[in-house]
Amino acid sequence: MQPGARFSVTSSCPPSRSSIGAGMGAEGLGARREPRVVPGGPGCRAGSDGWVRAGGAAGISAGFQPSRPRDATQLRGRADSGSDGDADSDGTETEAPADGSPQLSAYERKRLKNISENAKFFAALKLHEVGAGPGRVTARWALLGRSGSVCPTAAMGGAVRPPQVPAGPLPMAADGQEESSDTALLGTWLRLSEVRLAAFGGISGYQAALSSMLLREDGIRKVVSSRVCSVAIHPSESTVLVAAGDKYGHVGLWDSCTSEGGAHIFTPHNLSVNCMRFSPSHPAQLLSLSHDSLRCGDVSRAVFDEICRSEDSLSSFDFLEDSACTAIVGLWGGTVAVVDRRTPGTSPELSADIGFKVTRTVDVHPVDKQYFLAAGSVDVCVYDVRWLRRSGNKAVSTLHGHTKSVASAYFSPVSGRRVVTVCADDKLRVYDTSSLSATSALLSTVRHNNNTGRWLTRFRAVWDPKQEQCFVVGSMARPRQIEVFQDTGELLHAFCNPECLGSVCSINAFHPTRNVLVGGNSSGRLHVFME
Repeated sequence: MQPGARFSVTSSCPPSRSSIGAGMGAEGLGARREPRVVPGGPGCRAGSDGWVRAGGAAGISAGFQPSRPRDATQLRGRADSGSDGDADSDGTETEAPADGSPQLSAYERKRLKNISENAKFFAALKLHEVGAGPGRVTARWALLGRSGSVCPTAAMGGAVRPPQVPAGPLPMAADGQEESSDTALLGTWLRLSEVRLAAFGGISGYQAALSSMLLREDGIRKVVSSRVCSVAIHPSESTVLVAAGDKYGHVGLWDSCTSEGGAHIFTPHNLSVNCMRFSPSHPAQLLSLSHDSLRCGDVSRAVFDEICRSEDSLSSFDFLEDSACTAIVGLWGGTVAVVDRRTPGTSPELSADIGFKVTRTVDVHPVDKQYFLAAGSVDVCVYDVRWLRRSGNKAVSTLHGHTKSVASAYFSPVSGRRVVTVCADDKLRVYDTSSLSATSALLSTVRHNNNTGRWLTRFRAVWDPKQEQCFVVGSMARPRQIEVFQDTGELLHAFCNPECLGSVCSINAFHPTRNVLVGGNSSGRLHVFME
């Protein structure tokens, strides 16, 4: 198998016409037509067009045999190079199977041969030996059991939902990776150095730094299997460790500074991983949130602890203090919850109705951490967590002007004097929140195409921690690019590379101390711009 090759597992049921892949050759599964019985001469024969003909009643009853249920799991390998052909795509017929079935059509014989070849290929990988090791239990095996049957999973980017993740702590073991490979990555995570802030000589120096950040071929990697919904960058100076969460509950970790090995994929959740953050006080901990739960991946213990679980879908979270012991969590039902990691159990300490129809994002003020920002359908408000109660909550400050749903709203990362919002009315807005009066003043508005559609993650504008007057946001413009704006509304820089960047990067994040930008697209790939 070539490096980076991928495979998928399908069930033993006969394939539907839409589920048969194109990786078996032009005459194979990709271009088949369903066999039919039509009037013909005596006996049964397969025409060159793939149709089966039979003569008379006897021919119809005995000449045609429907496709047999598969006796083994069929695997299909496909390399990242995108080549869909194989050695059997020249249109020649294959030999009859060994079971002595002379009445099989050319297509049936070819299908059985493909099954046999794929089974041999899978056996050569010796994956069963890796899975049977007594010293390692992955999250998937913990769910299914050693003797359980493996559920069908989707190919990279497919639509089949992965197995359900159980409640409670999960072992931090990457899916389909060797234990030594996991250990190397987790060891790198533990050895990361302390952080230090970078300095720029004003906006002109910042623009020069942005211009020096380039995207190269080795800075692109498929880190998760489907659409990227969240990205987090570890604050280390020694390496660029990136975490990405996708639509189907996977969390991928990638050390972009090493050429050895690829991304390590974990499955701590069932559904979209909408928000991820490294703990500010314990960088060896990565907290991730999905619809079902909020978990903490602790590399020192190699486990994903469950912090919060709710019957209502979770949307986002942020830390209420630097120690990361407490957090504010937004819920899709329009409420917020306060979570304390020090208390036993997975229930929130408080659930508060803030009057929203939807709560998409929450963000805590970087200085006055009793204040948090919540963005909903058309509502963006600042609340005081000290005065939260179950109902009847009033906002400290309101950010008016949004006419459609708001995708995100975030404080500027150092002082909290600015808030940037992304709205479905195709506008980016920057507000003055330096005084947190009853109504925050609108400073600038930028016309921006935010119509991402159903196949892309909605844009989120996030600030650069090194230059809090500037923020980054995805773009629908061509050639594909990632844009950086100043809080005045001026476009400072557009990251683009027509040879390497050919897709929309909806989710983006700056490294907190280094000149590094990471963008994630809808196919699970990360793009790293760096000096």
